[in-house]
Amino acid sequence: MKKAWLAITTCLLTVSCSSSPTPDCIYNCAPSTNVSDNNINNNNHLNGNNNHIALTETQRQALLKYFESQVKKQWGDDDYLQAGKHRYVKYFDGYRTRAHIDFDNGKIYVSTIANYAPQGTLKKAIEETLLMPADPSQVDLFSDQSVPLSNKPFLLGQVKDHQNQNIQWPWRAGKYADYLIANKLKTKKLQQGTAYYVEIDMVDDHLEQREYQYADIIRQAAKRYDIDEDLIYAIVKTESSFNPYAVSHAGAYGLMQVIPKTAGADVFNLVKNKPGIPTKEYLFNPANNIDTGAAYFYILKNRYLKEVQHSTTKHYTMISAYNGGTGGVLATFDPDRKQAMKDINHLQPNQVYWALTNKHPKAEARRYLEKVLNFQKEFESM
Repeated sequence: MKKAWLAITTCLLTVSCSSSPTPDCIYNCAPSTNVSDNNINNNNHLNGNNNHIALTETQRQALLKYFESQVKKQWGDDDYLQAGKHRYVKYFDGYRTRAHIDFDNGKIYVSTIANYAPQGTLKKAIEETLLMPADPSQVDLFSDQSVPLSNKPFLLGQVKDHQNQNIQWPWRAGKYADYLIANKLKTKKLQQGTAYYVEIDMVDDHLEQREYQYADIIRQAAKRYDIDEDLIYAIVKTESSFNPYAVSHAGAYGLMQVIPKTAGADVFNLVKNKPGIPTKEYLFNPANNIDTGAAYFYILKNRYLKEVQHSTTKHYTMISAYNGGTGGVLATFDPDRKQAMKDINHLQPNQVYWALTNKHPKAEARRYLEKVLNFQKEFESM
């Protein structure tokens, strides 16, 4: 397996690593790049270094395939679990231990199938999960590397310990881990052996707690790109449930689920005036992610859909295009793009809405528009 992975990586990057082949080889063997951000008015914004190159689709698929093989080797096919848009999944300890956060249902599961000292292994994983950083760019979801601790953990306020206290420091996380293992430890027989696990309930308003974390960033991005704040909130809730660690099978990252090679590339090229595409580390940073997602709405509004005349119709088409692309929006009305735009402008907004939610080529896009608008109404009333 190691020789095969080294061959794949060498072929992909045309470089070789001196260390044993792991997914890190994809990132760290390539030369680093330094890229600064500029906002729509070319003012300095979010200046920083991009210390990794962006993966090609072939490289990304190879990384995921390697990661999946390592996880299934430990957990088996039936108990394989991977991070998604609304769930966080992180493996530790040679892929024998994992943390799983279900953001939709407010549940945290920390499990291990380690044969040696499973309770000690579980305690360490619980502590790292409770103290995981708010910046996902510091965490590699697709390896078994440890999670760095943070002075202000991402889950702060979203979880209370057995004394109903917030968990910010290692000593409190350790005490809570001890309590969970002593009083809440469960076991389950798996194909690969016995799993030891604990289940942690998040607080009732965990979603609102995450929303508060990004209020300033969303406010600034809305102002910078002249996009409604409640629209950005609605997109983030739809795409990720305010999970900054969100990933998708399509290769989208972060709160607004930006795909580097499409929306990310457009923002770099058309708004930021910089070459290339954003890396996953760049997009995992919440401020970068929301800025990029809002900037893409700016492009949709002022470039790809600028000919849409009615403001409400433009709003509908922008939301639909964010999910299914501008081409999908136009294809809903006519195969010819120019004729499609004419048809859109001849219809009333409610007619355009009906078409996009009933005739769009992609079923996901049909549901997407309705869901985002419903969430937007919720945020408008707040």
